[in-house]
Amino acid sequence: MVIADRRSVLTGLGAVGLMGCAPKASPAAASAPAVPEVFDLSALEAEHGGRFGFFAHDLGSGRRLTARGDERFVYCSTFKMYLAAAILMRVQAGQEQLDRAIPITRADMLDHAPVTEPAVGGSLTVEQLMKGTVEVSDNPAANLLLKALGGLDAMRAFYRGIGDISTRVDRFEPEMNRLDGDKDTITPGQSAANLHRLFVDPTSPLSAESKTILLGWMFASPTGVDRLKAGVPDGWQVAHKTGTGGYGPTNDIGILYPPTGDPVIVAAYYHAGRDTSDARNAAVIAEATRMALTRLGRA
Repeated sequence: MVIADRRSVLTGLGAVGLMGCAPKASPAAASAPAVPEVFDLSALEAEHGGRFGFFAHDLGSGRRLTARGDERFVYCSTFKMYLAAAILMRVQAGQEQLDRAIPITRADMLDHAPVTEPAVGGSLTVEQLMKGTVEVSDNPAANLLLKALGGLDAMRAFYRGIGDISTRVDRFEPEMNRLDGDKDTITPGQSAANLHRLFVDPTSPLSAESKTILLGWMFASPTGVDRLKAGVPDGWQVAHKTGTGGYGPTNDIGILYPPTGDPVIVAAYYHAGRDTSDARNAAVIAEATRMALTRLGRA
């Protein structure tokens, strides 16, 4: 069943021109200014409170927009997309198998386990765990995959291996979501650079098949329909991964695909206050996305 599901994903991506490939930067991007443009979101922060980190990279023009792009934000579940990428790299290297079964026990259970909870007492494959952690953000699945990867040190080594020397890796789920200095934080600029490295850079460590599988899960995710997805014009498609802290942090990272032309990479990390709502926080991300695409001439 897992193989059939994966084939369906590959077929669906092929229909939108993404089969076996990743977004590529237009030749025009090579002549674009290297310095990101300041993207002022102070009015949104003043209206809604909190602190907003945002980075957008237009792969067509090469233009980049930044708002607090070098500041640290707790990444919450956005890291799960990077975790899946790290596991897929192990599969490529012959160090892991997509169909390897991993036992699921009651002791593994945490809050939010839509995929692993029904499997307690049985097992799930590595592929099923990756799909669950990317598409619906299953927390026990993420911890099981972290352990399969080799633990926190191995996750840290993955980031360093793709040129990310700043992202912190300190704790498992759910502790990683809690504010504690710089623990388990990333900058929006680095997150956007990581997305570019994995999906656009011709020297990406991900194979074409791995990129297609991972993008398929990111496209299929039902989470965050009111975040990046709500900020794009009609006809656009979004491959993304959300993250939510439950006490204000509301994040979404991904690649925004227009019906024609080059996509836009976006990393949005909004740390709202505790007295707001999930819906309001999501709406702020959607509004910032609309503002960015307008600024880039893509709306």
